[in-house]
Amino acid sequence: AGLHPATGGDGSQACSADMLLEALVACAGVTLRAVATAMGIPVRSGKVIAEGVWDARGTLGIDRAVPVGLTNITLRFEIDAEADATKLARLIETTERYCVIYQTLRSSPALSVAAA
Repeated sequence: AGLHPATGGDGSQACSADMLLEALVACAGVTLRAVATAMGIPVRSGKVIAEGVWDARGTLGIDRAVPVGLTNITLRFEIDAEADATKLARLIETTERYCVIYQTLRSSPALSVAAA
């Protein structure tokens, strides 16, 4: 992991937010494939895209009114499959329901910090 270019990084390594979005995409993709198989939907190809909104001013402490971290995440599916719109909607809805990373982010789990 590295710093985002907006916070002094050179962009050669993924920042933590990039890695979070990559984990979401990976989980959603694997889940979608499993759900499609279970539903009997042949998927020819597809893309899972995650985008996050972030304001570096919060991370850099420039403006305390700006949150630190991602404030909005959008997950988008581009699927080429042998299914009508209703089946595709159910495929995406079921993928959302069973994607571990999506549900973890959606639920805002309790977090704690401990020193060793």
